[in-house]
Amino acid sequence: MREIVLDTETTGLDPFQGHRLVEIGCIELVNRIPTGQSFHRYLNPEREMPAEAVSIHGLSIEFLKDKPFFAEIADELLAFIGDAPIIAHNALFDLTFLNAELERAGKLLVARERMLDTLLLARRKYPGAPNRLDDLCARFGINNSHRTKHGALLDAELLADVYLELIGARQAQLVLVEAGVGAMVASVGPAAVALRPEALAVRLSDEEREAHIAFIATLGENVIWRDYLSLPAAAA
Repeated sequence: MREIVLDTETTGLDPFQGHRLVEIGCIELVNRIPTGQSFHRYLNPEREMPAEAVSIHGLSIEFLKDKPFFAEIADELLAFIGDAPIIAHNALFDLTFLNAELERAGKLLVARERMLDTLLLARRKYPGAPNRLDDLCARFGINNSHRTKHGALLDAELLADVYLELIGARQAQLVLVEAGVGAMVASVGPAAVALRPEALAVRLSDEEREAHIAFIATLGENVIWRDYLSLPAAAA
């Protein structure tokens, strides 16, 4: 199963007020494991950058002015995403901006049904608790000390770890790793068998043993139990 973890940075909060994407980052998961494949682009928003936005992501218009327009990378982005489910934190925000840019570029929009919102997952799992990305990283012990400002690719990488914790896939992977190590050790050679210092006491009476032998005699000549009739009483 292929999934895409996505994050965006923007010039503001509302694409219907003319705000634009300035950065997009995606991480690929296959069977809930990061593959190392990613998509990351900075974008020229074709408008001014409010100071409030710069304070969040640190991307100035001077830095972005020579970056590609969204329309120039749209096909490459859609090819990377493919038809995979898309995981995002506060997914409606990212989807609204992404579809506004896709519509402007004359491309097919991404269906809302493809989005999985980790914010909603966290709220259901931890009702009433703070569930920002930084809060979830702290809750799950994910190191985000290098996150001094928002960044689409960095946040997508952190969100991939958070998503795996939220759905319990991280623990499942650890169990598989431990099982694999155990299987590998077991295949090295035969396991040592400890011998009892004293044999167990015989629990069958002579009458019970004779009754068992008489029962076996009724089962025919090829019954497997006949292979054990010659064993000492303690071993039988």
